Amino acid sequence: MGAGKRNLTMAAVAVVCAMTVLGAPVTAYASQTTPTDPTPSTRTSPTPSPVSTPVTNEELETVRLKLEGLYHDASVATDAYNAAEEKADKQSEEIVDLAHEVVQGQQKLDKLQDLIGAAARAQYRGGGLPPEVQLWLSQNPQDFLEGADRLRQGQLATKGLLAEMNRTQQDLEQYSKDASARWEKLEANRKAKEKAKKKIKKQIAAAEELEAQLEDDELERLAQLEEDAAQESQAAWLDSGILDEINGKASPQGKKAVKFATDQIGKWYEWGAEGPTTYDCSGLTSQAWAAAGLTIPRTSQEQWRQLKHIDIQDMRPGDLIIYNSDASHVAMYLGDGSIVHAPRPNRKVTIAGAGTMQILGVVRPDA
Repeated sequence: MGAGKRNLTMAAVAVVCAMTVLGAPVTAYASQTTPTDPTPSTRTSPTPSPVSTPVTNEELETVRLKLEGLYHDASVATDAYNAAEEKADKQSEEIVDLAHEVVQGQQKLDKLQDLIGAAARAQYRGGGLPPEVQLWLSQNPQDFLEGADRLRQGQLATKGLLAEMNRTQQDLEQYSKDASARWEKLEANRKAKEKAKKKIKKQIAAAEELEAQLEDDELERLAQLEEDAAQESQAAWLDSGILDEINGKASPQGKKAVKFATDQIGKWYEWGAEGPTTYDCSGLTSQAWAAAGLTIPRTSQEQWRQLKHIDIQDMRPGDLIIYNSDASHVAMYLGDGSIVHAPRPNRKVTIAGAGTMQILGVVRPDA
């Protein structure tokens, strides 16, 4: 959110409601123990370190599945973070709009009070309505005043101005209520963002810690197991004959989206990122379609919920494939059974087989 928008948001809060933010510092305490140094008489000869047992492929497969689960949970939390961020941005914009309404309403109220005073003074002096009062009540003052004597002119003017002032006061009260409600939602979404952020970091840290326990050769074998599992899934998908049915051609916008997405190949995944140097899965797809001139939802779950669903045999390059039963991952279809996507933390934007993951369905942004 820009500095000007942020200032207007705070101005709205100052006009509408008073907010108190309470925070309590969290202090972490680490227990400390002082190791005792044994006396020379109690020292013993060092015991040789036991020879580590090689990690089997079965154990590495368990690690692979565990990592898959951790990164999946991180992806779900990333969607929650992105959704909360999107809502918070929208609510901030709404608060800024309400700030303008409040300021304009107060200015209108002040003007009405001045006009009522002018009309009252004119009646007291027995004169006609001041020109500014006439212009306020009617674009054609003669129509308003026609057929009315001077006393009735003043009475009508005062009555009309008071009614307008009452409506303006009611509007200001409603603006205040709306701003307060939006501020509460904004704070709730900020808390949701922080909660999701903590979960993301926790899941990624757990995955990295698990990988850090492996030796270099074990990491290589783990990577091979991941590749083998992906290829097995892709082969099963292709063996179904699905490509015999998929022959759609990209739309002009779809071609632009595909070009943007493939131009990002080699850039690192980063949760919550929308480019230009890093992306998460839905950050890549939403920005690719933005480059094609179309705004689509920010998260994979909202892309699945809001965009038009397409039968898989009808998909064409540029369409988005949604993965997992909870719609926690998204990729862009390139054609010939391939996708481009931002896979997960510690991976780069890359091309993969469309069938390497569990497909939930396909959506088309430019339907």
